[in-house]
Amino acid sequence: MSDLGAVRAATAAGADSNASRPVSKRSAVPGPSAFVGLAIGAVFAVPAVYVAAQVVTLNTPFAKTLEEIQGPLWRTLQLAALVSATAALIGTLLAWVTVRTDLPFRKAWRVALVLPLVLPSFVGAGAFIAGVTPGGIIHETLLALGFTPPRRFRGLGASWLVLSAFTYPYVMLPVSARLTSLRTSVEESARMLGCSARQAFVRVVLPEIRPAILAGALLVFLYTLSEFGAVQLLGYDTLTRVIFATRQADRAVSFAAAAALLVLATLVVIAERRFRGRAVPDQRPAGAQRPAELGWRKLPATLACAAVLTAGLIIPVTSLLLWAVRGIRDGAIAFGDLVEPTVNTAGVALVTAVITVIVILPIATETTRRPGPIPAVAAAAVLGGFAIPGLVIALALAVIALNASGVGWLYQSLVLLILGYVVHFGSQALASAEQAVRAVPVRVREQARLLEPVAIRRATQIDVPLMRPGLVAGGGLVMLATLKELPVTLLLAPIGFSTLATEIWGGFTEGFYAETGVASLLLIAVSASLTWLLVLRPTIRS
Repeated sequence: MSDLGAVRAATAAGADSNASRPVSKRSAVPGPSAFVGLAIGAVFAVPAVYVAAQVVTLNTPFAKTLEEIQGPLWRTLQLAALVSATAALIGTLLAWVTVRTDLPFRKAWRVALVLPLVLPSFVGAGAFIAGVTPGGIIHETLLALGFTPPRRFRGLGASWLVLSAFTYPYVMLPVSARLTSLRTSVEESARMLGCSARQAFVRVVLPEIRPAILAGALLVFLYTLSEFGAVQLLGYDTLTRVIFATRQADRAVSFAAAAALLVLATLVVIAERRFRGRAVPDQRPAGAQRPAELGWRKLPATLACAAVLTAGLIIPVTSLLLWAVRGIRDGAIAFGDLVEPTVNTAGVALVTAVITVIVILPIATETTRRPGPIPAVAAAAVLGGFAIPGLVIALALAVIALNASGVGWLYQSLVLLILGYVVHFGSQALASAEQAVRAVPVRVREQARLLEPVAIRRATQIDVPLMRPGLVAGGGLVMLATLKELPVTLLLAPIGFSTLATEIWGGFTEGFYAETGVASLLLIAVSASLTWLLVLRPTIRS
């Protein structure tokens, strides 16, 4: 034990320099662990393979099926294209003004403008619907200002507004990170050579941040393709509605719609990879950055930031809070009915996070320490789980459990529900797990292998303590995604198993805004508390 402690001390003293040591040819040879990772990857690929097989094997009248999904397919494409383009524009502009300009309180804006990610999109949609109803904050505010409130909040425009307001941080975050690390000397040289600020941005900065913009826009596009709750509440008929409505009555149409989503997601990922470019980022330190002076544009820029934050956070939270306070004041809230959904939500999210990290770790270990075609295939299968809409994953797993021999007991069980979560959100833990594996330097592993022949003890005494921050970060991402997941829960949850997401969904569809306001705020509180306890607090302490 003392020898192992010495190894850990040596790591802290500077063994990190060996973390990037090249993998030896012998270690690159695939071993049994590589095939274990491949088997895990095969599980992640099951939903996509099953959907493709069902489309081929079912006696599907393609002309009729195409006619039924043609309209929803076009509406899905419209919404995804509009939302991703809007998020790319807003996210890029906000990243620019909060990183590269002298915007007042820009550091505070950088934090505040990311907060809309905390709200599930279907909760935000419900909050807007509650806000425009008589007595809602939007309705009453418009009346006070002398405007006529809208009679309804539905359709393409409403869906575009809501989803754009909650997804632009997917673009803002990577673009902000790229701008922070981007050297300003080339841009300043362009200005000295006679380029205007706009020309310098277009010719110098934009090519550098284009990969970050496209990566964020891709996430938004895939998110919108798979969106179910918000578009359902807002009455916009997309492919997810077709999948959900026909999953039992017309399975051929349901799987055809699911296959259409898979093809769309695949084509968009390929296109994004094609147009992202192969520019090698400048690895030199960015140095001190002199912010661009906005001048008279400070006020419009501040008002624009405030408008985006109002739509993405202030209006939804205020709307939910208003209805919750009214319900509590009128005695219409039965808090006891929310205890079980809260416990179920936190419990299933924690269990899913732990299981996902355990399942992903072998693949992350292989891709990092013994890269090769087998680990690459396994990792690709895991990453594909994010591109597949949760509704499609849930549909495939439910049908398999109902029809495959020997696994019928899985249907409407917690095991199948957690499996659906793991397959859908495993990709969110993969990158963090790979970073965690890299945190154990090669020299330390070699020394530990000499001092301790028992692999389990090496793992518990050396690997796990060094990997813990990265694994906790990956598990935290999975946990947050699970807390907000709706379609997988609706299709796979056991009978009588309710979560805060399903309670909120039921309340919004039935018009019980007071109860859903309380449940929504409770979901936000649970997300924030678990994030602080399990992700932020350990990171700050370390």
